[in-house]
Amino acid sequence: MSEQANKVEGEKEKEWEGKQSPHPEFLTKENIHVELTSAPLSITQVMDRVRSPKAGALVLFAGTTRDNFDNKPVAHLAYTAYTPRALATMMSICEEVLRERGLMAICIVHRIGEVPIGEESVLIAVAGKHRGETWRGGEEALEKVKERVEVWKMERFVGGDGVWRSNRDGKVGVRVDEGDDAGVEGD
Repeated sequence: MSEQANKVEGEKEKEWEGKQSPHPEFLTKENIHVELTSAPLSITQVMDRVRSPKAGALVLFAGTTRDNFDNKPVAHLAYTAYTPRALATMMSICEEVLRERGLMAICIVHRIGEVPIGEESVLIAVAGKHRGETWRGGEEALEKVKERVEVWKMERFVGGDGVWRSNRDGKVGVRVDEGDDAGVEGD
């Protein structure tokens, strides 16, 4: 291969790598971190964001892609988000949960793009003084994320068909007609 051809091939490879490299979007303030990323999620990094010598409890929830839904084999999930609004909503949820549960720190990271079977789609970590409020705070954060965050998923089944779902369990997306500003709704 000529030097020119090598240069062109190298530029194509850099361009492709640039498209594939994840560019997380995040918001951070004292004791809170929220993030959307296309990269595989790191449990260690999320736990380290909430770890404190003053915390007596750390709770982690990891939502993973399972291999079936209603006895239909799942190939993978693909998530999409309205990023600015999703981050703002995630931040608001964290502020609420910290305040209402008296927690010390919280981190929510949600993956966007394709998530293969067995990999994490969302990680929520919370730190608190005692296990009770920390456990309940983690669960509350998860329920609020699923209820309110502007993230949608395409559940792709083996064989190619798929269905859009809201971020709530089992809610099949409903087509939104032009001019209908209600957004994606569940059944």
